[in-house]
Amino acid sequence: MNTQPVLLVIAHGSRDPRHTATVHALVRQVRAMRPGLRVETGFLDFNVPSVQGVLESLAAEGVRDVVALPLLLTRAFHAKADIPAVLREAPARLRIRQADVLGPSPLLIAALERRLYEAGLTPADKSSTGVVLASAGSTDPEAIAVIAEIAREWRHTGWCAVRPAFASAALPRTEDAVRELRDLGCARVAVAPYVLAPGRLPDRIARGAAGADVLADVLGAAPEVARLLLARYEAARRPVLTALGA
Repeated sequence: MNTQPVLLVIAHGSRDPRHTATVHALVRQVRAMRPGLRVETGFLDFNVPSVQGVLESLAAEGVRDVVALPLLLTRAFHAKADIPAVLREAPARLRIRQADVLGPSPLLIAALERRLYEAGLTPADKSSTGVVLASAGSTDPEAIAVIAEIAREWRHTGWCAVRPAFASAALPRTEDAVRELRDLGCARVAVAPYVLAPGRLPDRIARGAAGADVLADVLGAAPEVARLLLARYEAARRPVLTALGA
């Protein structure tokens, strides 16, 4: 009998079918990496199954333990409010642990670089290339600060420069960051979308990247992202150690 908690990946959902397809591709990658682990997907909005529907089905099957993993890159409103509210409505028989959001993580930086190299850059290009770290944006100051800090840290790995940009709710926009890197004298400019799946805001990032030399793909089902989901799952399922030295 499998006693591992079920991993419930919670995605935001979108009217854009590319979003849903990308989420399912990532979940398939996770399942392939951990064949014995049951992985389910639930959506907060727009798509089915809903998170509540998945939780009710699991409870009806007799499942007891679930790790709910937000498919989010920052701790903004969805992670702080929406998801906890949905989980509080879950059937009482379920023991649910909410995993941390995915970012920040060195694995996400590795996935960003994978996408840049797939778009045509090489490691030899790093010192002459400025990168726009383009995120969806948020009204949450903590989330914005995290993106800025990731850009600062990523710069230290050898890129000519790294600048954060936002598709909504905060400035600068992608096109402004592209111009700034041009003005700094970077030989080439690349845009790295710090988003998990295609949709309206990633499309806005792509339009803002019109003046760049390279536009990377979204993170999607990159193997580093799948490994990160499993790492967050493992961290959440560990028992809390209360005894000193335990």
